[in-house]
Amino acid sequence: MPPVIREDPYGGYNFLVTVNGVSDDGNAVSGSFTEASGLESEVAPIEYRNGSEDITVRKIPGLKKFTNITLKRGITGDIDFWNWILAAMDGQVERAEGSVTLLDENRQEVMRWNFRRAWPCKWTGPGLNAANNEIAMETLEICHEGLEIDGQG
Repeated sequence: MPPVIREDPYGGYNFLVTVNGVSDDGNAVSGSFTEASGLESEVAPIEYRNGSEDITVRKIPGLKKFTNITLKRGITGDIDFWNWILAAMDGQVERAEGSVTLLDENRQEVMRWNFRRAWPCKWTGPGLNAANNEIAMETLEICHEGLEIDGQG
């Protein structure tokens, strides 16, 4: 779906994360998270200088890199994402396609970032402290090999 364009920017608080085919029954796993970060890409410059030129450094495009996607949410007892990283820890890395979908105020999809060849590379459990009044949060970090906006290209 191509992005839905409007004059006012969308809020960053309505989104959904989906990873295809990693549940026990092979279906997509979706989750509501309090935070999704790392939708980044970079083409690292390679700097060099020819010996016969002045002191100017030339720059050419190097390798493209994609930052890991970090997801945070309150613990609800849903262990589908835990099972995905557990399989990776057991040496059975299961790569998957997935997306982060931005929703409008009516919870309708307006933009989607698709990531490919993803696998969970880090999980962090909650910090537990009986003296605090906080939600028990878990963090899942997903590394991937490609990011695109749905409907482009």
